[in-house]
Amino acid sequence: MGKTLDVIFGRTSRQTAKLKALLKLCVQRITFIGNQHRIQCLQSRGDILQLLKLGYRDRAIARAEQAIKEQNVLDVFVMIEAYCHLLHEKATFLEHQNECPDELREAISSLIFAASRSGELPELQDVRRMFAEKFGREFSSDVVQLHGDFHVNQKMIQKLSKKHINLETKLMVVIEIAEKEGIEFKLEGLHF
Repeated sequence: MGKTLDVIFGRTSRQTAKLKALLKLCVQRITFIGNQHRIQCLQSRGDILQLLKLGYRDRAIARAEQAIKEQNVLDVFVMIEAYCHLLHEKATFLEHQNECPDELREAISSLIFAASRSGELPELQDVRRMFAEKFGREFSSDVVQLHGDFHVNQKMIQKLSKKHINLETKLMVVIEIAEKEGIEFKLEGLHF
């Protein structure tokens, strides 16, 4: 009866309050750190433009990797922020769940996965620990290792991948910048 009254009157447990606070702090940190990554991305794109203007096409292509990595981080931050907002809204619902609910599985799994790949968000590490305690360390471990029915957002997996960025992707970025600035970009004579 006590828990039912708590839900009716909007009262939550300490764990729920802590989860909500951590999710809110994570969003605030994303805003701050995201600005730094945005600046780095813009600087990398500016470097590519200058290298193209100077005729250093090979160096411009090499520099594209940094621009892509920074953009990937920004894209992941957008996903993390959306999941944090969703889970902040559903925190009271989660309080009464012993297993990860299907409707929140992607959000929870994606945050656990992102926490294992990004050290820039300490609050996310704490959120990961809370979910591991609530839903089991095996659940958390399976998500991190992408075993079983993990439901991590596929774009997030791709953007957090440690694999080298392929030449085609780098060329697409360089060509996009060149076209935007009206610079002629030819593939002939490039050394890969």
